[in-house]
Amino acid sequence: MYNYKTVFYTLGTLQIILGLFMLIPVIIQLIYGELDSGFVSASIITIIFGVLFFLSNLDHDKNIDLPQAFVLTALSWLSIAIFGSLPFIFSELNLDFTDAFFESMSGITTTGSTIITDLDNAPKAILLWRAILQWLGGIGIILMAITLMPIMNIGGMQLFKISSNDNAEKILPKSKEVSLRLIVIYLLLTFVCASFYKIFGMNYFDSLTHSMTTIATGGFSNYNESIGYFNNALIEINAIIFIILGSIPFIAYIKYLNGDKKIFYKDSQINFFIKTIVISVVIIFVFLLFKNYSTETFLLRQVIFNVVSILTGTGYVTTDYSNWGGFPLIFFLILMFIGGCAGSTACGLKIFRIHILYKFFVMQLKKYIYPRGVFVLKYGEDVLNEKFISSIISFVFLYIIIFFIITTLLSISGLDFVTAISGAATAISNVGPGLGGIIGPNGNFSLLPDFSKWILTAGMILGRLELFAIIVLFIPSFWRRY
Repeated sequence: MYNYKTVFYTLGTLQIILGLFMLIPVIIQLIYGELDSGFVSASIITIIFGVLFFLSNLDHDKNIDLPQAFVLTALSWLSIAIFGSLPFIFSELNLDFTDAFFESMSGITTTGSTIITDLDNAPKAILLWRAILQWLGGIGIILMAITLMPIMNIGGMQLFKISSNDNAEKILPKSKEVSLRLIVIYLLLTFVCASFYKIFGMNYFDSLTHSMTTIATGGFSNYNESIGYFNNALIEINAIIFIILGSIPFIAYIKYLNGDKKIFYKDSQINFFIKTIVISVVIIFVFLLFKNYSTETFLLRQVIFNVVSILTGTGYVTTDYSNWGGFPLIFFLILMFIGGCAGSTACGLKIFRIHILYKFFVMQLKKYIYPRGVFVLKYGEDVLNEKFISSIISFVFLYIIIFFIITTLLSISGLDFVTAISGAATAISNVGPGLGGIIGPNGNFSLLPDFSKWILTAGMILGRLELFAIIVLFIPSFWRRY
């Protein structure tokens, strides 16, 4: 029987940190005169549980093995979502546990789906807490990608080793140093983003919350109309820039600071990511032009913004793109699955998997054309072995299977086809808004049955934690092996 003291010690530490963050919205309550006991009560409960876990496991061995890594990954996100729901339950919104847990999970997984129907008049403290959850989820997934995912051999983090001689085991000794640098970079990007939001017309509160959800590629906004509320081209441009900055590998920033000034130009994943954005924008824009839509129906900046937002899984909207016709909706559905880069705050299949599958497909065609040819699949400067390629194919296959399962379950719960299929896509890809009149850009998830909300919640954590991190826990042979 394994000793999980390190796991629960870490969980206790995370709960204490989460409880302390719950006190930040109290400051906003004092400023705006919205003071109640909700956040204080939630903070006390969370910290008490955290202290109990922390103190009862002080004698942990400070080491973590593979089973513990999987358990810690799953329990950390689940526990944060549970305790993160307390402020919603204790607030004047009077959300039941299903809705509160849905909102909390949507926040911590940086999904951005919401059940709050009147964001414009929601308490400022609640709006800030939503932003904090997404901000913590964004930095959390980056740190997990550096520390735990290499151990579990998931997430594609083998592409972002600190040096060419590193392996999964050698990354960990550097994890504290790397993690500190990542946190500093994350804070700096958030501050700069907030500063420009303020310069371009947002008030201090909106600039703070939106900068947090922008860098986290989360998409929670303070308004029902999302970023479209401001109708400001400069704000949208700022959002586009920092969404992209949040969607590229954060290890690239460290490499840049370490002297690799060409990292953003030579990195294969970043290049393919930018090309995907450009091509997608061109396709949608050309389609709308040939459909003879008036400039009142769409603007180029709206096309660019919504393509970037959907592709990266951010979920901000500036216009109701459902009015653009059937093809853009289908195209956006495809974009939902792609996501940003590995090692970033973005979700989805990840650009590097799409790129490698494309290269693999091209190589297979060449083998048919030149049967005697010898071909080597490379990604950047790295030669990819069959094991790595098979893991990508397996992941994509499993991703599709789970997507169809979620779609089926949502259909069984009574949702129409468009809502079910887009809901499944937005959940597993952590995008936020779906398609259709219910959960589309102008809708929310409040009208869905509770069963649908729980299915979507499960999809959120599965997508955020790269599927295998959760699924492997339910396989008996995994535990027998270790």
